[in-house]
Amino acid sequence: MIVVSNVSKTYGNIRALDSVSLNIQKGEIVGILGPNGAGKTTLIKIITGYLQPDSGTVMVEDQDIINNVEIIQKRIGYLPENAPLYPELIVQEYLQMMCDLRQIPPENQLESIRAAVRAVKIEDVLTRKIGQLSKGMRQRVGLAQAIIHKPEILILDEPTVGLDPTQIVEIRQLIKRISKHSTVLFSTHILSEVEAVCDRVIIIMNGKIKTDSSLEAISNTNNAILVLEEDVQGAEQDLKKLKGVVKVSKQLNFENVCTYYIEGKSNSDLTPQIYRLAAEKEWPVRELKRDVRTLENVFNELAIAA
Repeated sequence: MIVVSNVSKTYGNIRALDSVSLNIQKGEIVGILGPNGAGKTTLIKIITGYLQPDSGTVMVEDQDIINNVEIIQKRIGYLPENAPLYPELIVQEYLQMMCDLRQIPPENQLESIRAAVRAVKIEDVLTRKIGQLSKGMRQRVGLAQAIIHKPEILILDEPTVGLDPTQIVEIRQLIKRISKHSTVLFSTHILSEVEAVCDRVIIIMNGKIKTDSSLEAISNTNNAILVLEEDVQGAEQDLKKLKGVVKVSKQLNFENVCTYYIEGKSNSDLTPQIYRLAAEKEWPVRELKRDVRTLENVFNELAIAA
């Protein structure tokens, strides 16, 4: 659906993007995660055709965004961080204006407005001025304009910034509903947003992509944790002999409970062999599990490395 190849962008002496490449498949919900100033908004503006890169290409279903910007933009719904709203307009008037700007035929505009209004659940505020709405409701109106032309691609920049917890949950639910009909790409610096909504995360720092992976792949590691009721002589050496084990670390607490952190090679689940070894040796096992990393762990590791 979207192919970004070696895209770079500078603002004066600041390199906002540095040879960024990524592929987004049809039907995915992809989160672009990074700290403020990482390059997320610049990348989104380039994908939408709002900015041109200094180098590299962006293709949307084999069409170059630079040479086919108007054609591609018709297929994209975009909600920037500061929604393009007019506080003096009534919601219905605003959506009518967006239909005109999107060149939706007059005979189809009423149904387009109805569908967008139903999708974001703003039926009760259609006759109110936008300036009188809560921030969460204004964000819904912004989403309505982004989907009013039934886009194949929906791009959102920090869609939940400034919202209260209840509003954030509501926007998450909206994104999930909309994703049934559109590929969704959104940027955020809030880790919980990605975990709650996305299939896949792209972490960008200092203008470079540091991680591009599914959330499931991020959480799975090749490491295992074994907890024994007591310190067993020779257990550490036995664990080191297992196939695929790279390193074993041992930690003993004040109750003499012994925890082993076992690091494995790539694409290996060590827990079956550890279980068999523990059963054979009759070790007093309290717990055995595959180690799981959180998105926060990964993000912090990358931030420290950066």
